[in-house]
Amino acid sequence: MADNLSEALKKLKLASADSATDSVESCLDCLLKALAHNNANASEKVQEMGVLSLLPALLAPQSSCTPKVANIIAEVAKNEFMRSPCVEAGLIPPLVQLLHSKDQEVLLQTGRALGNICYDSHSLQAQLINMGVIPNLVKLLGLHSDNTALTEMCLIAFGNLAELESSKEQFASTNIAEELVRLFQKQAEHEKKEMIFEVLAPLAENDVIKLQLVDAGLVECLLDVVTHTLNGERDEDVAQLKTASDLMVLLLLGDESMQKLFDAGKGSVFDRVLSWVPSHNHQLQLAGALAIANFARNDGNCIQMVESGIVQKLLELLDRHVEEGNVTVQHAALSALRNLAIPVVNKAKMLSAGVSDTVLKFLPSEMPPVQFKLLGTLRMLVDTQADAADQLGTNSKLVERLVEWCEAKDHAGVMGESNRLLSALIRHSKSKDVVKTVIQGAGVKHLVVMAMSEHMIMQNEALVALGLIAGLDLVGAEKDFVGAGLVQVLHKLLSDERTAPEIKYNSMILICAVMGSEPLHKEVQGLAFIDVVSKLRSHENKTVSHQASLTEQRLTAQS
Repeated sequence: MADNLSEALKKLKLASADSATDSVESCLDCLLKALAHNNANASEKVQEMGVLSLLPALLAPQSSCTPKVANIIAEVAKNEFMRSPCVEAGLIPPLVQLLHSKDQEVLLQTGRALGNICYDSHSLQAQLINMGVIPNLVKLLGLHSDNTALTEMCLIAFGNLAELESSKEQFASTNIAEELVRLFQKQAEHEKKEMIFEVLAPLAENDVIKLQLVDAGLVECLLDVVTHTLNGERDEDVAQLKTASDLMVLLLLGDESMQKLFDAGKGSVFDRVLSWVPSHNHQLQLAGALAIANFARNDGNCIQMVESGIVQKLLELLDRHVEEGNVTVQHAALSALRNLAIPVVNKAKMLSAGVSDTVLKFLPSEMPPVQFKLLGTLRMLVDTQADAADQLGTNSKLVERLVEWCEAKDHAGVMGESNRLLSALIRHSKSKDVVKTVIQGAGVKHLVVMAMSEHMIMQNEALVALGLIAGLDLVGAEKDFVGAGLVQVLHKLLSDERTAPEIKYNSMILICAVMGSEPLHKEVQGLAFIDVVSKLRSHENKTVSHQASLTEQRLTAQS
């Protein structure tokens, strides 16, 4: 075989120089046979004898040899060591040109050859995109959708190219959405649908394409898949149900596509997705809750959804998962409630529906994603709601858990949210009982640490809460203030030029508030606050300079 191959390759070199088509064809046949017998060996031989450099000339659009030559390139490029030599031999430009051919066999082998040469190479795939292959392949898919092999070749190419960000803009300027949806509607086999799904998922990450897919009718296809696979026992049904519902949620991540499907709360799609929440299928419950969280991205939608009674469905879903404990469903349902609780008009309605009681059932959870969403939901609910803040702030079990989570160094999100909720309970209740509960639960020191946060909003929330603690129960908090170094923290904030004006303002208010405590007063005097404050009298911010004058008077009067 090896001798025959060497012979054939020599002949090929001579024949291609003479343009003798018949002898070229028989050499190509011999080479294809050798590749089928032992691809790696035959490919090495091709490389050794410098045959690759002959092939660009043999890729003429009209030549009868072209499909075989493209097939040979596709075969040798299955070997990783042959891919760079194929590029160096200049095979990519003539192959790209062949994508304009009308011959289906040429198109199929050309697609395979390009796919194998560029396999796993982002830089080569980017080169193909720059050479304009995407509009070309989309056109081929439309023209040859009855040719199964060619269709699969296009889908594999789309799957690879769609992973690159640079491809999305080109895809968006074609009618890929319509072509893929049309193709999807024709498919009966699971494998074919899966192939199309694998292209749709990366493409649907682009907001322009999301809207095109919605307009092309993909959502109706996805809802059909869900209906047909919902009670299926086979693995492929489970897989299709998951892919279809995940893709549905992905389409809702785009603002325009989401709003179109919401259709002022009257959309049939919106209704169908809502019906997933009470389903017995975990995957559908998850997708339904995530869909609600995505629809709940603006106040108008949130208000309408709360009026339509969605909250009850989510609470029932969460109740089913206190025991079953599916973490992803818990997380999704809490995300939806958190978003729904953002508009002020929804808060009281949600509280009276019992949202906070249901959310508190997840307090024992050890899963950081669930803890994070639980905290966020409660924080949204108590915002501007004094009674709810009072009720939750005097719940010693909750406060203990918050204090515990304020120390969750491994989970910055949970730690930040716990601090913020602790502060929110004090700020919105302005209640002495809440302050007492926080002091007893050892929460004060965490608010002092929070005042040094890198996020200004958190610093501010901490300082306002500390001011209320000082105003409502200075005697009770005195020991914690001293232990946590509150006065030193305030000195740092006031001395640092980078501190924002509102932080300086609230720090001075707090200094005045703690002067009534003897040990804290002594610390204030010991740190010569008067010098720092008098400098702030010339601060460019009028509110800060005015407060500095008042604080200076207070410090002078009590020195």
